[in-house]
Amino acid sequence: MPAHVKREYSIVTGFFVQDHPGADAKAIGALPPRFGLLDDSSDRWNTFKARISELNAVATPGTQYKVFFFSRHGQGFHNAGEAKYGTKVWDEYWSKLNGDDEFVWGPDPDLTQLGLDQAKAARELWKAERAFGIPLPERHYSSPLQRALRTFHETFVGADFLDGTPLRCTILEYLREESGEHTCDKRFPRNVIAHQFPPPIYDFEAGFSEADTFWKADERETKAHVTERALQIFDRIFSSDKETYICITAHSGIINGFLRAIDPDRPRYPLVTGGVLPLVIKAVDV
Repeated sequence: MPAHVKREYSIVTGFFVQDHPGADAKAIGALPPRFGLLDDSSDRWNTFKARISELNAVATPGTQYKVFFFSRHGQGFHNAGEAKYGTKVWDEYWSKLNGDDEFVWGPDPDLTQLGLDQAKAARELWKAERAFGIPLPERHYSSPLQRALRTFHETFVGADFLDGTPLRCTILEYLREESGEHTCDKRFPRNVIAHQFPPPIYDFEAGFSEADTFWKADERETKAHVTERALQIFDRIFSSDKETYICITAHSGIINGFLRAIDPDRPRYPLVTGGVLPLVIKAVDV
């Protein structure tokens, strides 16, 4: 991570149905029309891009605006396991095992067929909105867990809407799910990930370790720590990336960590599997 610069982050409201603090995630759903953009005109995305460019053009020194597409992975086998047993029993018992007689969810489970279909649904919405000028993400980041990487792959890799745009995805350790105890949150070694998701599309951040030294079998990570690593990722992106449009493919826990990093009092946003949460983020150096 780059040297820490103290910043304050906020969500610029009025662009997406999801950006209001009281947004009803259940009513909005995973993939609302236009990804939730309020403007439904045929020129909607050109208007949006012009507004974001204007915000950055008139911003005072030390102020930046970026657009984030937070994409939650499609359903994984651990999600199917939790649905089967219920959250309480899952957390207390089944999540600490590698599976049952029906599913294998640990370590690092893949997507179910439903999860693959959810990723493909996101792909189709990107394709549909490209016809109206939606800006493609200029930088992609992903969790190292394969359910997130598979979701990114099924959504973007080989998609005809990319129009030949070079596609790169950087794997960040800190983008992983709330970690510890649950076997589904233990990642594979680096060499296994690299074999499944090879260059040139995929690359690891500097210092990414071979073994998973982050996950602990006997200790669940606190939400305060998840929030801190989300803040460090924000700092990295706003310090190092010149690009405006950022896509992060990850997990519910870390996505809500980003929301807490912006505003500790903002309600949790229960983004469903396969869902996309777009937000305009303002960063101010203080």
